[in-house]
Amino acid sequence: QVQLVESGGGLVQPGGSLRLSCAASGITFSRAIIAWYRQAPGKEREMVASINSGGRTTYADSLKGQFTISRDNAKATVYLQMNSLGPEDTAVYYCNALSMWGQAYWGQGTQVTVSS
Repeated sequence: QVQLVESGGGLVQPGGSLRLSCAASGITFSRAIIAWYRQAPGKEREMVASINSGGRTTYADSLKGQFTISRDNAKATVYLQMNSLGPEDTAVYYCNALSMWGQAYWGQGTQVTVSS
């Protein structure tokens, strides 16, 4: 059974930083494409960043330079470093894994709230 467990969310002041983690199990992690998505209240879920098995990264245009995605295959974990956070970054952040067989899995999400 594939499990993706996100952590690291919380309340942060504007201008602050957070690092999210997504720990995976039950999947050939090193071969999987992992992505972070977010969904703000009343908005559609959007892709934030992704990283493939070779470490190649992609980002939403509006978040380039602000967020950094990375992976540690030995720990089966992907990270999302988020800097210079603003209220517009408030959302539930989800981890998504696309396996080598083309199956997609989602984590339960972690809430990020940016507020003073």
